[in-house]
Amino acid sequence: MKKTIFIALMMIFTLGATTTFASKTDLKSNAPVATENKLSTEEVSRLNNRVEEIRKMDKSDMTVTEKRELRKESKSIKKNVRRNGEVVYIGGSTLLLVIILIILL
Repeated sequence: MKKTIFIALMMIFTLGATTTFASKTDLKSNAPVATENKLSTEEVSRLNNRVEEIRKMDKSDMTVTEKRELRKESKSIKKNVRRNGEVVYIGGSTLLLVIILIILL
């Protein structure tokens, strides 16, 4: 039984995916350069309003290229808003490990 639990935990640790974030550094110094520009709340609300405008548009009389441009614009807006939000990503194996630890403790 102990051997099975040990092997299962080793599988979780070895197969778990980890994510690392790289930052740009200045070549002259080792201090990281700030690359993120945080959006203010009014900019986020303006971008959200633009996405809602795109959703409410009548797209039946638009050409394929116009539709494609709107789709690209809305995707870039969503990506920009998500990137500037503070989100913690937890991998599946990490989540499983945390749940097992909570149950055991």
